[in-house]
Amino acid sequence: KTGSKTTFWPDPEIFETTVFDFNTLQNRLREMAFLNKGIKITFKDEREGQKKSETYHYEGGLKEYAAFLNRNKDALHKDVIYFEVAKETCEVEVAMQYTDSYSENILGYANNINTTDGGTHLVGFKSALTRVINDYGKRSKLLKENEDPLSGDDVREGLTAIISVKLAEPQFEGQTKAKLGNSEIRGFVDNATSQYLME
Repeated sequence: KTGSKTTFWPDPEIFETTVFDFNTLQNRLREMAFLNKGIKITFKDEREGQKKSETYHYEGGLKEYAAFLNRNKDALHKDVIYFEVAKETCEVEVAMQYTDSYSENILGYANNINTTDGGTHLVGFKSALTRVINDYGKRSKLLKENEDPLSGDDVREGLTAIISVKLAEPQFEGQTKAKLGNSEIRGFVDNATSQYLME
């Protein structure tokens, strides 16, 4: 009864191909539903011979996203670690879970845009994670004082994490918006991550 409707028809004089790929749209719409907890997206393909419909709705948001990404892995802890912090002009939301995998899978988003080349939000998260785990290791006598601290690669092994920031004036590097450049976001994400992981 309320809302907006947008219709888009690709111009073959501008676009090389005007045939939409179901899987590409499916992945992006599912991603949007994970990033905006509670939103409901219904995706219908009404092309002849390809008719199908899917609905994406995740009340758990990023927590469910982390679990979805780890669905074929063995998680080392059942509950996904999750926190969100907001201040006047920005907010950060983080979900993370360790698995028995050797590789890391860290995704960053700024205003729902996948920052595939990283940026200041991911730098802040990674530095806080490494520092907190090393500090805890020393305080708990799990790491000896004269030993080298754990490296960032060490503490991220097997980690699946989604870091999503929302900010009023994002500064992206490059045309594709693949990297976030806002310097203040680094400290904001670092502080939020440190506080919640210490707890």
